[in-house]
This record gives sequence, structure tokens and C-alpha cells, in this order.
Amino acid sequence: MEFRYLGNSGLKISEITYGNWLTHGSQVENDVATQCVRAALDEGISTFDTADVYANTVAESVLGEALKGERRESLEIFTKVYWPTGPKGKNDTGLSRKHVMESIDGSLQRLQTDYVDLYQAHRYDTETPLEETMQAFADIVRQGKALYIGVSEWTADQIREGVALSTELGFQLISSQPQYSMLWRVIEGEVVPTSAELGVSQIVWSPMAQGVLSGKYLPGQQPPQGSRAADEKGGADMIKRFMRDDVLSRVQELKPVADEAGLSMAQLAVAWVLQNDNVAAALVGASRPEQVAENVKASGVRLDPAVMARIDEVLGDIVERDPNRTRETAPQTRVA
Repeated sequence: MEFRYLGNSGLKISEITYGNWLTHGSQVENDVATQCVRAALDEGISTFDTADVYANTVAESVLGEALKGERRESLEIFTKVYWPTGPKGKNDTGLSRKHVMESIDGSLQRLQTDYVDLYQAHRYDTETPLEETMQAFADIVRQGKALYIGVSEWTADQIREGVALSTELGFQLISSQPQYSMLWRVIEGEVVPTSAELGVSQIVWSPMAQGVLSGKYLPGQQPPQGSRAADEKGGADMIKRFMRDDVLSRVQELKPVADEAGLSMAQLAVAWVLQNDNVAAALVGASRPEQVAENVKASGVRLDPAVMARIDEVLGDIVERDPNRTRETAPQTRVA
């Protein structure tokens, strides 16, 4: 496992980071989830990412239990706040001071830790003054409940404003967690250049485009039983934008590219996002322990420029690059 600095800070994280969205507390049983976490630790992964909203707080509890007994100083534990949790009342969502301050305490209790290494705004809250949110984050850092602050799916302008306020308030906003893959490159035009300028790193989610880049989905065929595309509890909805025959056909053409590089298609996808200098880590999940061992093999891989060019040639115009997609896919009002 290789490690990278997160933003303009002294914090190092594993470049393959274990995330438990859509798995722990929902898709897989708790004992299997624990086995996956143990497999991640065995493979040298030290960084774990979750959120209070995953499985309506259950994912945090599962992760906390799975990590119990590990040396806390050897781990980097990340979580997030924004989406509705609990009974989903009027203040159980967003980035108001009330919700942020209550949410961090709930997350720490479920994760069985005194602090998180990174606390992230899971989306931008259009209904709360950014100054209010940033002051709450500053207080959480001063209280020792979080060491650093990050954001997720914020636009370049929102990141710039957030960093300016964090600097003024005396804490470090060091990361952005966007979707990023060979098929979804919307951060390259604005978010990445702005982040690089400001000392912010990307922790990217869905580097395998919800599993599409693994090559397991074939054009003209039904998704395999038990796969994310067959999961009506949430996975199928998230993956549907990539489940078009034109996309799936192009993805199949990547198999010879992966073969020549000596990688599986999944490893090629993870290695591809790690070629971007502004990416500190690729988030990978797992429903089976052996998937963790497979994904970790992408760590340290350096792809030749010819391979990168061939990937671009194969995928062509099916790649989404419009930076406006970050804003368009964000909630315009608080989700209740």
C-alpha cells in the first residue's frame, strides 16, 4: 500500500481508502462487512470513509464495531454530515449549526472514537449561511472532535469560498470528495485546478463507475443477480446513468487495454484515477473480502501515457466532462 498527503497538510492516508456506502448495514450482513474491514486492514489500508446517512447511521455503527480494538492512532477515520438522518425532522438535515453539532456527537458515538480525522460536508447547503457552517466546523476542530475538514460534491466556487472562510477561522479545509472515473470526469475542468491552487486534494468515489468499469455488465443483457445494478434498494438507481448499451460496449473494449497492462478491468479503473496528481485516494467498497485484495493491487501502479491515450480513444464521446454537472446533480434545497 502506498500513502499520499491529503491536501496541504501533514496527514497521510492510504491511496486506496475503504468506503462503506451502499454495503454496510444494507447490502451485506454485518459479519461479512466486518470480514471486509479486516481484509482491508490486512492489505495495508489504514483509511476508512463512511457517513451518518449510510443505511441511516447503521453503516457508522458497523464500521465502529469492526475497527474496535485497533490502535486508533494508526487509523484515519472519515465521516460526513448533511443528508437526513434519524426520524428526518426539520433540523435532521443540512449544515445548520444545530445539525452539524448534534451530528458529530452521534457519529463519534457510533464509530466508538473520540475524534474523526476528517469531517466532511456531504453536500453544499443552500439554505444555511456558509459562515454559520464554517463556524460550526471551526468549533468542532477546536473541541478536538475532528482534526481536519473536507467537503463532498462542491463546485469550484464553493470550495474557494469555503477555503477562504476556513483560513479566516483558523482551521484547515483540505479535501473534496467528488465522483470521478474514466466515464465521469466533470471535476477536471474546474474543481481540480481550483483545488490544486488552494491545497485541497480529491478523495474520489465511484472510481469504477458503480462497478460498470469492472466489465461485468454486458450490453443487451440483464445485470447479474446480486450485482449493484440489480439492487432495487438504491444501487440500481445510482448506476442507471451508465447502464446504456453504448457505454457498456465501449467499456468492453477496455479489456485488451487492461490485459496488456497486466491488470483486471477493475484495477485499471482504480489505477486510472490515481494517475491524477490532485487525487489523494480512491474510495473502494466491497461486498466480499476477496474484492478488497483485488482492488488493492491498483496501489502504486503507474500507467504509461500510451495506455492513458488508448483509454481516451476507446471511450471517446461517452465520457461526461461538463463541469456544470456538479451543480446540476446537487440538491437545490435541503432534502427532508
